[in-house]
Amino acid sequence: MTTPPSSSTRGLAVVTGASSGIGAATARRLASEGFTVWACARRTDRLDELASGTANVEAVQLDVTSAESVADLAARVSAAAENFGPDGLTLLVNNAGGAIGLDPVATADPADWLTMYETNVLGAMRVTQALLPMLETGAGGHVLLTGSIAGYAVYEGGAGYSAAKYGARAMMETLRLELNGKPIRISEIAPGMVATEEFSLVRFRGDSTRAASVYAGVDEPLSADDIADVIAFVATRPAHVNIDLAVVKPVAQAASYKVARRS
Repeated sequence: MTTPPSSSTRGLAVVTGASSGIGAATARRLASEGFTVWACARRTDRLDELASGTANVEAVQLDVTSAESVADLAARVSAAAENFGPDGLTLLVNNAGGAIGLDPVATADPADWLTMYETNVLGAMRVTQALLPMLETGAGGHVLLTGSIAGYAVYEGGAGYSAAKYGARAMMETLRLELNGKPIRISEIAPGMVATEEFSLVRFRGDSTRAASVYAGVDEPLSADDIADVIAFVATRPAHVNIDLAVVKPVAQAASYKVARRS
């Protein structure tokens, strides 16, 4: 059974998609804020590296597209929750997701859209469903989604990703209505352009030249740490304060489709 470090003061936080980028940065930042963090993802080698270098972080293998994997996580959280103080599980950060391709609707591959919906929407739904009972048992829980400005405005070639992020946004807004009256906060962080080591590389199926072109000429795109900083701020507000939405963009980005670039 997991025993939390003595320095844990805010209970247990579960972060999905924590093997790289925003998820890994969030795990580190939340641990520094006093949470015991379960960093969850499929790639255990990356998680082990994160956990070995960060106090208060434990690596937990998780595939958000697998009902069995999510059920196993829920069982582990339930068994260990009493070890994390009176509130047990206090925070869920649904960060797992991502984009695939930049194809127009006319030529888009339905399989890419299904993959994006499966991870960004159904993955978040599965984990939220599984952990809600534990979030409801303490004095107050918090469900936080790493969304995207793509969930608020479309752009050419981004229909599949926007559809998935619009769907995840709709789920969170509905969940807030359905849980009204219970001590559970529901928040979304909607980043704009964030330069991480994998997001665009995955989107363009390993094409490093095309991935790099996304950020070419842009003065200071956001970093994963910038988003982790906002997530930590939202997660550490007093229990009666709910920040519904935080939209975060670099100064060079006016909209999802309008970015200032040096010539």
